[in-house]
Amino acid sequence: MHSKERPERVRTLVVDDEPLARSNLIVLLGLHPEIELVGECGSGAEALSAIRELKPSLVFLDVEMPECDGFDVLEMLGRDLPHAVVFVTAYDKYALRAFDAGALDYLLKPFDNARFERALDRAKEKITQGRSSPRARESLVVKSAGQVSFLKVSEIDWIEASDYYSCLHVGTKSHLVRRSMAELDQELDQSIFCRIHRSTIVQLDRVRGLKLNEGGEYDVVLNNGTRLRLSRRYRAQLQSRLGSPGSWSES
Repeated sequence: MHSKERPERVRTLVVDDEPLARSNLIVLLGLHPEIELVGECGSGAEALSAIRELKPSLVFLDVEMPECDGFDVLEMLGRDLPHAVVFVTAYDKYALRAFDAGALDYLLKPFDNARFERALDRAKEKITQGRSSPRARESLVVKSAGQVSFLKVSEIDWIEASDYYSCLHVGTKSHLVRRSMAELDQELDQSIFCRIHRSTIVQLDRVRGLKLNEGGEYDVVLNNGTRLRLSRRYRAQLQSRLGSPGSWSES
């Protein structure tokens, strides 16, 4: 008699600079056999290394940490973002920014077991969906003037963060979608799109070249003349995607 195949366990990392807070989360996670605790970290810098090395699907991430906070961790991870991130903090002032950064949920300390269970259930559901449909997005749902339509992502020139939405620029038109930049960065085809700033994503085929601005930094110039700020953090990534620096137009 063959035994049933065991479901894949959820690789989970706990990040908090307070040892007691980490211990509490680890105890709660230990009640779930489907959770595999792959590590715990006491700082944002440790979290960056651990996430890239251990590749957890789920991360419980503290917001306020010295030197490198939870938002810095998400921003610097780029394409290494886990499937699900649950922010954990004692301060409710970060809630909206957490969701804008792509967090799945937001646990406000002190939280009870029932609230933790709801967050964990949401995370497991999202991870299961991601495993079953890992393909990059080909279209986005756009709501405008009471109508719902599907926009092909291949038509998008560039994307910018707009408060708690993202603004899709398509020719002379723009569309707001209730998606964070972090979510879009994860879901869009990385052979077509590239992040050039924490608030900006461009379609590579639309890039004409680079141009120095008055501050001595580079702007990305699109075929339609639009100029977008290029962050130093993303310059190397754009360079590798477009080719050697010598092939860039800087005029």
